[in-house]
Amino acid sequence: MTQQQVAERAAVSQQEISHLECGRGAHAPVLTWAAVGAAVGLQLAGFFEQAPGADAPRDLQHLRGQNLIVATAASGGWVSTPEALLVDAGPRPRSIDVLLKREARRESAVVELWDLLLDGGAAMRGLEAKVQASRQHLGPGWRVDGLLIVRGTGRNRALVRELGSLFAARYPASSHGWLRALADPETPMPGAAGLAWTDVPGTRLVAARW
Repeated sequence: MTQQQVAERAAVSQQEISHLECGRGAHAPVLTWAAVGAAVGLQLAGFFEQAPGADAPRDLQHLRGQNLIVATAASGGWVSTPEALLVDAGPRPRSIDVLLKREARRESAVVELWDLLLDGGAAMRGLEAKVQASRQHLGPGWRVDGLLIVRGTGRNRALVRELGSLFAARYPASSHGWLRALADPETPMPGAAGLAWTDVPGTRLVAARW
């Protein structure tokens, strides 16, 4: 179902559905949650009865994305380091969502995941800064590049589609090439930064098309 279809069934705005989908519904009325639950075939009371005693981590969606990268890259011969600290982090340490290395090929991929593109410029600058820091740390014998992975919500896809020329210029490498390199130990890493999607649940990687 699209956000608009859910919104029409629940008699709320599409923007409200977008907020709930992106995890920003902490202050939404219970009646709104009940209506939206009914719209997608979920009884709110039944959901509460099945809920565990402790809340899921706030960053569960992000953790799912990291888990997907680590699991995919394992078949491609990569060694994964989630939340890898940058050596030049300074007083406020920064980390890479998943740092991938293939010693045999002297390749390293800096993978950043964005669940919600609130600031596209920040995503671009942040990834590039981490790639440059990793290149400096690993030295000239290594090939290092970046892969931006964005959760494929309708909102994120619409934004990237609207700014397609910008994103294509910033991430020129083949998305299919990147996904093959992650999963296949015989496929070399592309020679430029790339962009790919996850599906909304965060269970599979999807190539981006310009």
